[in-house]
Amino acid sequence: MGATTTMTRGDGRRAGVSGSAWSKVPEVTAVFWAVKVLTTGMGETTSDYLARVLGPVPAVGSAGLLLAAALFAQARARRYVPVVYWAAVVMVSVFGTMAADVAHVALGVPYAVSATAFAAALALVFGLWRRTEGTLAVEAVAGGRREVFYWCAVMATFALGTALGDLTAATLGWGYLPSGLLFAALIALPASAHRFSRLSPVLTFWWAYVLTRPLGACFADWAGVSHERGGLDLGTGPVSLVLAVLIVAAVLWLQGTERAASRA
Repeated sequence: MGATTTMTRGDGRRAGVSGSAWSKVPEVTAVFWAVKVLTTGMGETTSDYLARVLGPVPAVGSAGLLLAAALFAQARARRYVPVVYWAAVVMVSVFGTMAADVAHVALGVPYAVSATAFAAALALVFGLWRRTEGTLAVEAVAGGRREVFYWCAVMATFALGTALGDLTAATLGWGYLPSGLLFAALIALPASAHRFSRLSPVLTFWWAYVLTRPLGACFADWAGVSHERGGLDLGTGPVSLVLAVLIVAAVLWLQGTERAASRA
């Protein structure tokens, strides 16, 4: 057997991993959460913009192809590569938004129903993942089945978060800004629970991960939609562009720090 590398588990212990198995997901830091929220906002406004410019069917088809290409590149990578990983997250965000919107607009499925269905799908993924691999800790994702489970869970969280955000903002009529503030408050709860209680860090991570989706999407929608819909009327195209620039800048910085760390 090759050399053994240690990897931090979500429960704080160290798990032995084969020397050929490198972590394929980023370390969970403040920068990780910031970029994650940016991708959720970009996914929301970009999905709306593409659906309006290209039409729903071409937009979904194009996003699906780009998502497949991004996930293929991520699967081929032997370790975490910021540009590759975050490109996949961005495309999951765009496509996940479209999946929830198509279910509502094209199929007439109420957001409450789709949110429940996506929550059940996420629970199923978590159940199979836990039963098969023994842990849902993202630090243990180094390829193979764990990576498949990880990306299935990520896609389910984006679709679920989209439905939750639209449920509060549109169906319940709370509006985008109040909904965004609500999810900002809710996302603080897992951090507090992790800090001041013995609640599992794996549970608090995925709790926060789900909430990043409606958090970023509500604020992005608020910035992009018209005054009549309670927004700032900046336009989904310009908002998407600004978010894309911020994401690219952050990911290039992460790529640089990753290279510097690998040379150290």
